[in-house]
Amino acid sequence: MQYGFLIDHTRCIGCHACTVACKSENDVPVGDFRTWVKYTEKGKFPDIRRHFAVLRCNHCSNAPCVTICPVNALEKRADGIVDIDRDACIGCRACMQACPYDAIYLNEDHGAVEKCHFCAHRVEKGLEPACAVVCPENAIIAGDLHDPQSTISQLIRANDTLVRRPEQRTGPNVHYLGVLPEALEPGVASKEEMFLWSDRPQRKPERWPVSLPVVENTRTVLDTEHKVQWGWGVAAYLVTKGIAAGVAMLAPVVGLFEVQGFAANYLPEILALVFIAITGFLLVEDLYKPFAFIRLFSRPNWRSWLVKGAWVINIFVAVISASLLLRVLGAEAAADALRWAGAVAGIAVAGYTAFLFAQCEGRDLWQSKLLLPHLIVQALLAGAVCLMPFDPVHNGLLIVAVVAAVVHAALALAERFKHHATANARQGAAFLSVIRIGPFLPFRESLLVGVGLTVLSIFVLPELAWVPALTGLLVYEYAFIRAGQLPPLS
Repeated sequence: MQYGFLIDHTRCIGCHACTVACKSENDVPVGDFRTWVKYTEKGKFPDIRRHFAVLRCNHCSNAPCVTICPVNALEKRADGIVDIDRDACIGCRACMQACPYDAIYLNEDHGAVEKCHFCAHRVEKGLEPACAVVCPENAIIAGDLHDPQSTISQLIRANDTLVRRPEQRTGPNVHYLGVLPEALEPGVASKEEMFLWSDRPQRKPERWPVSLPVVENTRTVLDTEHKVQWGWGVAAYLVTKGIAAGVAMLAPVVGLFEVQGFAANYLPEILALVFIAITGFLLVEDLYKPFAFIRLFSRPNWRSWLVKGAWVINIFVAVISASLLLRVLGAEAAADALRWAGAVAGIAVAGYTAFLFAQCEGRDLWQSKLLLPHLIVQALLAGAVCLMPFDPVHNGLLIVAVVAAVVHAALALAERFKHHATANARQGAAFLSVIRIGPFLPFRESLLVGVGLTVLSIFVLPELAWVPALTGLLVYEYAFIRAGQLPPLS
């Protein structure tokens, strides 16, 4: 059984009755929507027409929001409805990054995500969803897509219908009849400075990149969009996690770099534990229900890389702590041997985010195959510059830092300018060059400061090379995280 919708746009009059009924039935907060009507105008005066597109959760057959949720707050029910347990949600917003349709919003009053749940409370009583009942033109048909005799199945068989973003392979179960194709393709229609009846929401104020083409004489004149949910906190987490992983990766060979005494024997483990603790704090603090983080371990979803990543960090902490304890107890040989296990754990800590981001089906830029090696290279750069003040000779760590900085720059430029397979990824890459922090362009400055100035510092004043290197990495991560969230999903 699979409940789904057919939206018949040969009938839809754009009256918003479905939106109002949904908000009333489900107590949806002002400014948020479980279903909404997008207006797209096509043509040139006087030959112009307004088209409607009713957008909502697709109750996907392969729902990425269910896969990524770390605490099983989202579930795919036996009847095909994707539902949310609001009380179980910890407010990590990973599902919002995984949804390719902008169908999930954060209810800040409850600190939990919400979305269309097919009016499950009505369906369970044999009633139709509120939007279908209230539609004056019967343009919203709800039913069982797996029942060949249902009205919705017969209409889909008899007509050519479209679904949103089929390239995401999520199996969307909302079908569209008679809709303007451009209305379902995010970003192909230009967005006006003002919407039809209101100012355009400035949740994503960046200008549309001039390098991205839009369909001529096609404009989006009414739509909704979510806030950017992940920002500086996630960028800082990537840097602190990279420092912890990097020093652990370099710890087994730190003696080859002429580092001696306390710096050689204890510092790598101390730095790794300090920065992984900061990483943990950043992860927990970013939750809307920070004290509920324990649910990652009490009700884990083992398909989610948020859960797997948490355990990677736990193993990392255990290995590094054991190595440090053995050193304190005088078991030097055992501690040295365990550093190699710590290096492997460091690679896992640096790289697991690539697998987490691969589950973010709504952010194609983050799903790049270059991300895994890029994260490891960034960790080596961060680890090398943090150890460099304690290296009196600098030759070994200097080589590691310079090579890592150059490779980081090459991979960053590749992310920006390489061929991207999907429109969403191309849009995200183009936004890398548009994002601003005040008067600065962070993608550009991250390479000038984080690479150019870092390499100069390594040769001139290596003890302070960590300043431009970590600053550049932080700014780059911010640009990369934000750019992935700017392309429209509706």
